[in-house]
Amino acid sequence: LFLDRSDAVDLPMKFIPRGPGRYRCQILLKSSCDVRVYEIECVVNTDHTEGELEFLTPAYQAVVQDIPISNMSSQDWKLEAVLEGQGFYGPPQISVRLGETARYPLMFKPIAEC
Repeated sequence: LFLDRSDAVDLPMKFIPRGPGRYRCQILLKSSCDVRVYEIECVVNTDHTEGELEFLTPAYQAVVQDIPISNMSSQDWKLEAVLEGQGFYGPPQISVRLGETARYPLMFKPIAEC
């Protein structure tokens, strides 16, 4: 299919999302000889955020930090956890239903002073 750019018309739009998620809309364009419906979906992600946790516990004693994970998207999440570093433990997967906040229990249990 060849499209002739001389027949193209710009359709400027402004989109201001309320937050992360999927936003869908339909645009109806009518003329005297044509009707067209365009379906548009915009996906908004949050900015990449980094965090830092500091654990302080005596050697051989475990400490657990519940990390809140909020799902403000339009679908349920099934997340996989990849833990790096000696002495860290937590579930390999966690599910977060849409609109809810789940807590990921991250445990640090040092086997020596570090």
